[in-house]
Amino acid sequence: MDIVAILVVIAGLYLAFKLVGLLLKGAMWLLVIGGLYWLIAPLAGWPMPG
Repeated sequence: MDIVAILVVIAGLYLAFKLVGLLLKGAMWLLVIGGLYWLIAPLAGWPMPG
């Protein structure tokens, strides 16, 4: 393999790991916001989903 191909593969792997990290961070924020809503909704009189 030529050096450019190796650099492209390394850059692709780096970006793939960054994307997975971003998706996991987004999923964690959705869980946090959903949990807070689930705890606060009955006290505030907001509708419960489902």
